[in-house]
Amino acid sequence: MTELGNRLKEARLAKGMSLDDLQTATKIQKRYLVGIEEGNYSVMPGKFYVRAFIKQYAEVVGLHPEELFEEFKSDIPTAMNEDIPEKLSRVQTRKDISGGTSKFFEILPKVLIAVFVVGVFAVVYYFYEQFSGNNATDPAEPENTPSVNVENNLPEDTDENNGSDENEAEDGTGEDAEQEEPVEEPEPPAQEVTVAETNGQYTTYELKNTDKFELKLVSTGETWVNIKNGKDYSFFQGMLVAGDEANSTKTVDLTKEEAAVLVIGNSSNTEIYINDEKIEYAVSPSDFVRQDITIRNSADTE
Repeated sequence: MTELGNRLKEARLAKGMSLDDLQTATKIQKRYLVGIEEGNYSVMPGKFYVRAFIKQYAEVVGLHPEELFEEFKSDIPTAMNEDIPEKLSRVQTRKDISGGTSKFFEILPKVLIAVFVVGVFAVVYYFYEQFSGNNATDPAEPENTPSVNVENNLPEDTDENNGSDENEAEDGTGEDAEQEEPVEEPEPPAQEVTVAETNGQYTTYELKNTDKFELKLVSTGETWVNIKNGKDYSFFQGMLVAGDEANSTKTVDLTKEEAAVLVIGNSSNTEIYINDEKIEYAVSPSDFVRQDITIRNSADTE
């Protein structure tokens, strides 16, 4: 047993917790917890999980993870590139992906603005054509003409009848009155998720044009995740395992939150969906297995 494992075990026993209790609290399998206490990190699914599991263990038993990492940094293995699964070797390099992705995200806002401006001009032009066309076809009011005497006397109510016909034309109740065509309302803009900034393993996205913010994480293998809001409140943290019906996905409604903060331990095995729309990683999982992602909700929150 290492000094770090002994320190953690003593803190657990001081809390009166068994390994089963700790497994329930952290959602970490018991065999991994035993490996941490015995210093047997070879049982872990990868070196990048060691720090995450130790951090969660320490928080539950009341220790400060950062102090432990500093004190026992020589005992804790550092996550290296060899822990990345073999399938990541088939992923495109950062040079192939990042260049095209960054250019795409630079151009995307300009294209969307241009499309929106063209749409506005089209709607204005449509309204103008409709109203100008209606005004051009409106019947002109008859001018007053002097009365002419003819051989046959007209009935006395002729003027009255003419007046009523004119009133009907002016009121638009005559047979020749035109009806205005209904105007179609423009469709609201579609949901938009853009990359605001990236810095190493940290990425910030901007969510726009939606009054709903439902986040779903799906595991395609085995991954550890933590879902928090902008005030550091955690909605869920633990393992997601593909094939486990109860623990393969996690969905959280963040509509009333200003932001979502995600810690993803294995990004190569984790898919992110916002309102059922899959979001691509701005930083390739082949560059950073663990990724810290912030999603700002720009829609109005209650």
